[in-house]
Amino acid sequence: MRTNPKILYITYDGLTDPLGQSQILPYIKGLSSYGYQFTILSFEKKDRYKREKETIEKLTSESGIRWVPLSFTSEPPLLSKLYDAVRMRNKAFQLQKIHRFDIVHCRSYVAADVGLALKEKFGLRFIFDMRGFWADEKVDNGQWDLRKFLFRKIYHHYKHKEQQYLLCANGIVSLTDVAKIYLLKQSRFKNLIIDVIPCCADLDHFDYTKINATESLTLKEKLGMPLDARVITYLGSVGGWYMMTEMFQFYKKLTENFPDFYFLILTKDNPEHVKKEAVALGLAEDKIRVLYSSRIELPLYLSICAISVFFIKNTFSKMASSPTKHAELMGMGLPVICNEIGDTGCIVEQTCTGYLVRNFEEKYLEEAVKQVYFLLNLEKEKIRKHAIQIFDLTTGIGKYYNLYQRILED
Repeated sequence: MRTNPKILYITYDGLTDPLGQSQILPYIKGLSSYGYQFTILSFEKKDRYKREKETIEKLTSESGIRWVPLSFTSEPPLLSKLYDAVRMRNKAFQLQKIHRFDIVHCRSYVAADVGLALKEKFGLRFIFDMRGFWADEKVDNGQWDLRKFLFRKIYHHYKHKEQQYLLCANGIVSLTDVAKIYLLKQSRFKNLIIDVIPCCADLDHFDYTKINATESLTLKEKLGMPLDARVITYLGSVGGWYMMTEMFQFYKKLTENFPDFYFLILTKDNPEHVKKEAVALGLAEDKIRVLYSSRIELPLYLSICAISVFFIKNTFSKMASSPTKHAELMGMGLPVICNEIGDTGCIVEQTCTGYLVRNFEEKYLEEAVKQVYFLLNLEKEKIRKHAIQIFDLTTGIGKYYNLYQRILED
């Protein structure tokens, strides 16, 4: 085994995306400290690349990581993806001829197509970091309409490729135990070795004990909230998978019992659109705050909150999902009210760090509100302790390290 193994990490997500900065770079920086030499091939959105380029260059260079950014193409639909796939393959082959990598680590399906080709042509060890059932996600969220011939063809193509990726990979990573169990129950996959590594968080950053109480009160004042007001928060994107209407309905029920609660929505999405939906459902606009927080400031914003909520559409494909927000919220000692998604429901119930909503009918939302009395009295320290056991970034990096070592020694 080479002293300092060379790794090509391929992702169709950008390092300048929020996801790239929370779920790609921290792991690779950690693995670099073990002596692995990384080259990251990523696809960057124009505006984010312009805004975040210098930050990412600084972070990668500090850890000796080579970053090869390509531009993300969004138009025209489908054709732009084929164009990017060809560019990804060509650049990866070019990089392989120059650097002679030991492992190609592929984040999701588009990257895996290139990784499999590199394995077949150059003999690289291939890691399929599946991140979820990607083709099924496209169907479940309405992007691929299977009533249309073209989308059916694309879907069946990727389901066939999914089987190839799984059977040919030297290492497989799933975000959830639920998805792993589902795969291993199928006869063709029963002998696969699958490592489960959930979306972890930097719990040194998301740590409520590091927040100054005066700063929290100052932030409340800045947001126009009474200093004694209680705050419930939702963190993340609005719409799509995320059931904002149901979350607003829950908040409406919450304020009937706890009128002092404000709703803080931390999202990059348009604040006016979010508020418009809230008002349409009969909520008081003056009790809702919608804004974007940088990752650096996010712990401070979460520090003013007493509880959190997230409802996600629970489709077939989402059994493989691990919400990053869950790790960050628990790290801040916040109890969560959520629905069952991937391993989340099991984690919430086993650790007693939140409440699981199994149905969004009125009586079930009312029952969830009743549980708020209990949740408000949970110890932050207890919640954070469970976060460290399950979601600590250091543990996640260690699991990837063990995977790398195992396949390099095969």
